[in-house]
Amino acid sequence: MLANSIKQLKLFSFGESAKDPNQVTFKDPAFACNKKIPLHRWVPWIAGFSSEFVRGALERHLSPKGVVIDPFAGVGTSLVEAVAEGHDAIGFEINPYAALACRAKLSAFRVDHDQLQAAILNLGEFNRDKVSNGYTPRSSPPLGFKTRGEFYSPKVLRKVLIIQDFIKSIKNDLVRDLFRLAFASTMVSYSNYSYEPSLGQRKSAGRDDVHDYPVAEVVLGKLREMAEDIAQVKSQRNGKAPQYKIYNESFFGCTKKLPAGMADLIITSPPYLNNYHYNRNTRPHLYWLGYAKGPADMKPLEEENFGKFWQTVRDSKRIDLDFKMGNSEIKQQIEALRRLNPDKGVYGGNGWANYAASYFNDCHRFAKCARHVLKRGGTALVVVGNSILQGAMIPTDRYLGEIAESAGLRLVEIHIPRATRVGNSIIQSNVRVEKAKKSHQLYEAVVELQKK
Repeated sequence: MLANSIKQLKLFSFGESAKDPNQVTFKDPAFACNKKIPLHRWVPWIAGFSSEFVRGALERHLSPKGVVIDPFAGVGTSLVEAVAEGHDAIGFEINPYAALACRAKLSAFRVDHDQLQAAILNLGEFNRDKVSNGYTPRSSPPLGFKTRGEFYSPKVLRKVLIIQDFIKSIKNDLVRDLFRLAFASTMVSYSNYSYEPSLGQRKSAGRDDVHDYPVAEVVLGKLREMAEDIAQVKSQRNGKAPQYKIYNESFFGCTKKLPAGMADLIITSPPYLNNYHYNRNTRPHLYWLGYAKGPADMKPLEEENFGKFWQTVRDSKRIDLDFKMGNSEIKQQIEALRRLNPDKGVYGGNGWANYAASYFNDCHRFAKCARHVLKRGGTALVVVGNSILQGAMIPTDRYLGEIAESAGLRLVEIHIPRATRVGNSIIQSNVRVEKAKKSHQLYEAVVELQKK
């Protein structure tokens, strides 16, 4: 364990620690809070939770030191905070880009800061020389990456490829991964695409294409930010290196990777029942980082994603719950959903009922896996929001609690740290769903579970 070994990330703790753990209340889990916090600020992420939320959860549920698992690690917020507090950390993340971000953040203390600074200076010199001297880049765009419109304008593309040439020349693996992450985390900002609310062409959002841009300056700015954070991490290092492990695969295979009863605490946030397509929205990153070369490489991410996607299951004739729940309200809700808007075909009730059933089937699989990894008396904190499908409100948090109990866990409590949250494309779309009724309020919950 890391009980008295590594406390180097304490520097990044914000807010006062609660004196009485029994009086700790969960902080707002919104990820936006991370945008200015060292290490966490490296990668903008559409989902996840705040470092403050994780820190409060650790204070409340884990003393003395222990093992923390995040089954849907994202870009590593819970893992970074767990290591900061001296806990061992294990994460599962199927998206290779997000897994890269996790590894890079957790490896910050191992980076040779002098080598990183030298590489940053060399990139600046390399870029100035190549951009001004008519240099023809050796790198090329990923062949399998196809978009409806030009992803990078010609001038921007040349600058991007010059950056790629330099990254490929870096010998140190840790430094090279930081450069790859700096590029990936900024790459959409100088493209002809944007997130409004999900990845699409700028012109579709009424914005002009990016004909030219100081690409190197943006990447260098991100790298300097990383170097500053790493210097602080290394200055706070005290003792042995933290223990952590990132699995770039589904948590549903955890029984083959982890022994039963090893985890003290699970802190996680699975994909919501809102059809936000995490993998498609990181498609540019996956191709440009070399994790995907064609549609066949994206397919496993579609099939292994928690809850699948509406686009993946809508054409299936019928998908039902594959676990026993008796006369549960969940079944009734799915059947009511299935009967809505039959005239719309896959855009109607059956397609969305298939999506909901797939989601709750994976909730059951998650609960069984959580029960496997948790110690007796161990806790799982699952951040999840309610949903609105075809105008019908789905209390996802309550259903998850019921499903977890059917899998052998105990539902301790459902906390509501965030009573309102912004809607998403699944609600706003006039094509795919009916507009949500005014009486339906989106909120965010923390489902607290315990292994008996």
